[in-house]
Amino acid sequence: MSNLNQETSGRASHLPEHGPIDEKNGKEILLSVKNVDITFGKGDSAVRAVKNASFDIYKGETFSLVGESGSGKTTVGRAVIRVNPCAKGEILYKGVRISGKIPHSLDREVIRNIQMVFQDPAASLNERATVDYIVSEGLYNFHLYENEADRVRKVERMISEVGLLPEHLTRYPHEFSGGQRQRIGLARAMVMEPELVVADEPISALDVSIRAQVLNLLKKFQVEKNVTYLFIAHDLSIVRFISDRIGVIYKGNIVEVAEADELFDFPLHPYTHSLISAIPIPDPKLEKNKVLYTYDPSMHDYSTDQPELVNIGHDHYVYGNKKEIEEYRAVREKGVPLKSINIVDPNAPQQSAPVRETNVHTASEDEFLQSPLHDTGSIWYKIISFLLPVLGLIAACVFKHFHYYRNYTACKKGAIGGFILIGAVIVLFLVLLILVVI
Repeated sequence: MSNLNQETSGRASHLPEHGPIDEKNGKEILLSVKNVDITFGKGDSAVRAVKNASFDIYKGETFSLVGESGSGKTTVGRAVIRVNPCAKGEILYKGVRISGKIPHSLDREVIRNIQMVFQDPAASLNERATVDYIVSEGLYNFHLYENEADRVRKVERMISEVGLLPEHLTRYPHEFSGGQRQRIGLARAMVMEPELVVADEPISALDVSIRAQVLNLLKKFQVEKNVTYLFIAHDLSIVRFISDRIGVIYKGNIVEVAEADELFDFPLHPYTHSLISAIPIPDPKLEKNKVLYTYDPSMHDYSTDQPELVNIGHDHYVYGNKKEIEEYRAVREKGVPLKSINIVDPNAPQQSAPVRETNVHTASEDEFLQSPLHDTGSIWYKIISFLLPVLGLIAACVFKHFHYYRNYTACKKGAIGGFILIGAVIVLFLVLLILVVI
């Protein structure tokens, strides 16, 4: 008990092998942010960038922190790596306080175990240093190699794991593309063999095709090296598929924390609802008729009853006062998933004033959300159905039965065009025949 008190009070000089175990689920808590305030400036000009933030990150998981620009995501991430000081609260790593003033030996262990991948790969790399030195810098500082041959072997292996070649080690960052520079930044972090990586929007500055490659690299390292991620992002469409749990932050306040599927099925806080409604739909017609839900903070009345982050069950935390928490809990206990992406029927009469929370869900949205992977509506379906309209109609019926709606539409349009052409040819033939007879 005395050792535990010594660690949590911040007097520990070294990190333990394992962190504390969460009594609720039996998972090891790697990082714990407890009631953290982060303030910039002093006096009347002081700004509270983060307010009473609390969340835990379990070992081996990906915890994503999402919110709009300026919400405090990066500020929290930089506090975890001890760049931003905490004005209040504490940050624990494996049960040991790492915020504030700590012993030099513990500080070195924290740097060794917690690495960061930055948003802008161009600004985070030293343009005057070769890739070899950039990746090796951590190895030099902590002497994590036996000899020069061992250092070269570690660097070459890591640069190969991120998809680059050993000959790239002699080049400089300006000679690489954005995606390649981000791979260098990832190699620099992973060569240290960290337990926790703070990934600050590592894909936001990259092309869409390169994003998938970087995400696959992150997942590969997580599986092979049991790395834990604090993934900072604003794109919920990506966060949903890479995260185990998600925390939503708005103007410095953590407003909702839940598992990924739980959060998307039950976005209880209105701000979370607004973020999900803003996810673009890759269908122009549906996107055009989508209704964006705009979050209005004035809808809350916190004049008498102050809000707090409360667990409403199902390991789902929501920020609100007592009245709101009871409403959120009642909605969650019904067990009916909420629909945050609202599509209106363009043929329906428009209302004079928009309703704030109208969950209009048309059949076309269901068709899009539930359509199979290969339901592409390829132009080849139209061409083949145009040339063979009878076969096209049969294919359209089969596609419709199995919910391939885009393929069904393509076959139907092609078949109709083919029948129109056949009808026109027949009419033309009959006209010519009549003229010949006359």
